[in-house]
Amino acid sequence: MELENTKLHPIFLHTFICSLLGILTATMGTESDISCLKSIKASLEDPYGYLKSSWYFSNYTQGFICSFTGVDCWHDDEDRVLNLRLSDMGLRGRFPQGIENCTSLTGLDLSNNELEGPIPSDISKKLPFVTSLDLSFNKFSGEIPSSIAGCYHLNVLKLDHNRLTGHIPQELGWLSRIKTFSVSDNQLSGSVPVFLNPTVSADVYANNIGLCGGPLQRCPDNSRKFNWRFDYSFKSGFAIGYAVSLISALVIYASYCVPWVYMGKKNGMITIPELVKLMLIRKNEKPELDQLGSLSTMEFLLEKEVSTSETFVTRMSSVDLCNATENFSKHNIIGVGLTGIMYKASLLNGWSLAVKKLYISEQTEEQFISELKTLGRLRHDNLIPLIGFCKEQKTRFLVYKYVSNGNLFDWLHSEGDKKKILKWPLRIRIAAGVAKGLAWLHHCCSFRVAHLNISSKSVLLDKNFEPKLSNFGMSSFINPNEVNSSSRGFIMDVEFWEECFLKEDVFNFGNLLLELITGKMGIALSSCYGSLDEWLRDLSCSSPSVSDSIDEVVKGQGHDHEIFQCLKIACDCVQRFPEKRPTMLDVYMKISNIYS
Repeated sequence: MELENTKLHPIFLHTFICSLLGILTATMGTESDISCLKSIKASLEDPYGYLKSSWYFSNYTQGFICSFTGVDCWHDDEDRVLNLRLSDMGLRGRFPQGIENCTSLTGLDLSNNELEGPIPSDISKKLPFVTSLDLSFNKFSGEIPSSIAGCYHLNVLKLDHNRLTGHIPQELGWLSRIKTFSVSDNQLSGSVPVFLNPTVSADVYANNIGLCGGPLQRCPDNSRKFNWRFDYSFKSGFAIGYAVSLISALVIYASYCVPWVYMGKKNGMITIPELVKLMLIRKNEKPELDQLGSLSTMEFLLEKEVSTSETFVTRMSSVDLCNATENFSKHNIIGVGLTGIMYKASLLNGWSLAVKKLYISEQTEEQFISELKTLGRLRHDNLIPLIGFCKEQKTRFLVYKYVSNGNLFDWLHSEGDKKKILKWPLRIRIAAGVAKGLAWLHHCCSFRVAHLNISSKSVLLDKNFEPKLSNFGMSSFINPNEVNSSSRGFIMDVEFWEECFLKEDVFNFGNLLLELITGKMGIALSSCYGSLDEWLRDLSCSSPSVSDSIDEVVKGQGHDHEIFQCLKIACDCVQRFPEKRPTMLDVYMKISNIYS
């Protein structure tokens, strides 16, 4: 479906209905958030009176909780908590259980207090949308719950200077967005998780009793040294004898008593090795069964998506891909990212493909599924076509149409003639194409998709400089016809999903538009607070500093009026409060009016 054919009246009706539903959701959220803050105040000792002197619940005017010490709201006249900043208040007690009623919370800072006890084992249910969690400099004890890995959106996780014991859950390495992580000054031991983010240094693990691996020293061999010959010979002999006896008994039993078991796999019937594995599994302890169950779920989802995707894209063999890339020669590398390496592949018929070879890790499975789910099924002029995939044992490949002009980042930040090619008419055409693709994903395709990784590096340019959105490994999607369902494994209200995720795409698009206008990164990329607010105020005053920020390549070429119109659109997109940002459909219509 093309956006030009969209009728106006249904759009306005849809907007009105969503706004009405948003008001109802906000009302329900208001009552819940007030209950949340009441519970937190009641559960914590407040020796210095920070909460006692500020958190008054007698005034129920709209937005009254937004004036509470340490409380940031999504909007000043709406009682929905965005962040709780309760650092350095001398608070005592345990982790506040009632915090789960702050249903829109994205940031929690309880650092530099006297809190103790365990971190809740179900913390991902209490804080499903948190992006920053700081529990440092307290007295929290016990193990770090593996459920923190369910807080998919975490950028900051600080647990340092506590009394935490046991192992660091390996699942934390699955947090693909993590940028700040620290567990120093605890009593942790064992191997550290492997993060997708390579910047995790040894300092974040300092002053623990026995951590190893990663940036630390290599983990020691677990084999025992004392009387190792006797210990090894006795235990290994016993184990081998037991295994041989068990397998022999199973073979005899299968041969005489179970005629449906075969040595080879036929018609989906169970094999001897599978039967042995099944019987051994039943002897395992419950924690291992839980791990197996979790792994089986991922494998089931992967196989289900692979099976479905074969009707949309071609399944290819690793041998063919190896031949097409000259055995994945380094001369054919066209890009290196956090999740894999991109190679150019040349076919015998003269066609060119881009083959992404994913790194072998558990973290890439979810991204592999996400790309198949989105790009495998969706087709639009401004999306990079996924035309094939390969899954063989632990090997994962994604095969795309080759895009000859590379990514937008390289063009904007190159020197000399390459940058000069991107004059303003071409830049605004690229912006319009990206906005059109995002608007289609948000509003018009069969299920709504939030890209969540929009940047100049995720925008590819074909030979005609038509933009193609790529890098859908972090995307989230939801079927509006299935109430309270989403792709991230937890129940989520559709309207709230749209505000959280779709408006994040709008914010990132605003950053991209500013990058197209200024030729620089960093104006709005670091945060939507502080310096960006000052920059926006400068813009409203049309100060010389704003004019100085515009890229010299496009300034003074007769397009300044259009550039300032796009600046206004960009600044609307990067507003602090998500509900104040426009939809991508609005953004596309405004840009297309300028472009046309």
